[in-house]
Amino acid sequence: MHALAVSLNFAATLAQAESNLVEIERHASDLIELSARYDFGHWMAIGTVYRGWARSVSGDTAVGIAWIEDGIRNYRATGAILGVPNFQMLKAEALYLAGRTPEAVAAITEAEILAKSIEVRCWSAELQLLSSIFHATTGADETQIEVSFLEAIRIAKEQKSVSLALVNCHLACSIAYPRPAIIAWIALRG
Repeated sequence: MHALAVSLNFAATLAQAESNLVEIERHASDLIELSARYDFGHWMAIGTVYRGWARSVSGDTAVGIAWIEDGIRNYRATGAILGVPNFQMLKAEALYLAGRTPEAVAAITEAEILAKSIEVRCWSAELQLLSSIFHATTGADETQIEVSFLEAIRIAKEQKSVSLALVNCHLACSIAYPRPAIIAWIALRG
């Protein structure tokens, strides 16, 4: 049954990456149900985080954030830590959607610090991208925003993630910072 839990986790992860709310809700529910049946605390916590993120993105941010926080707490209680930067990133997104940007900044900062300390780099570009967006929406200095977007692009390119680098460039353009947008496009092509 653990193999099924792993499969459901991967399916939920892919659905989350694609922002497919119907699929993530389905996979998270299946993972929670399986975990309840077989007492898989680790997988239950992960399913709870994903279900919370889906609810938050669907507009039910209060309930979604509470589930994400419960999931993170329960995940850590199992002794696991490797997924926490990703879960903090999902929490930051939910907080941002709820209009709680200062808390979102704190959550993303915590995720970045933890990711560096445990040397988990697979979410580095996404963490940096969200940090850039949060800086832009909080009225941070344009230079800080530019540096942040360029770092997200550098990381994405280093990880050979051209699609994520393109997303970063597009966001730099859409946030209406022409100078960083031009620099981002040059950095991507160079």
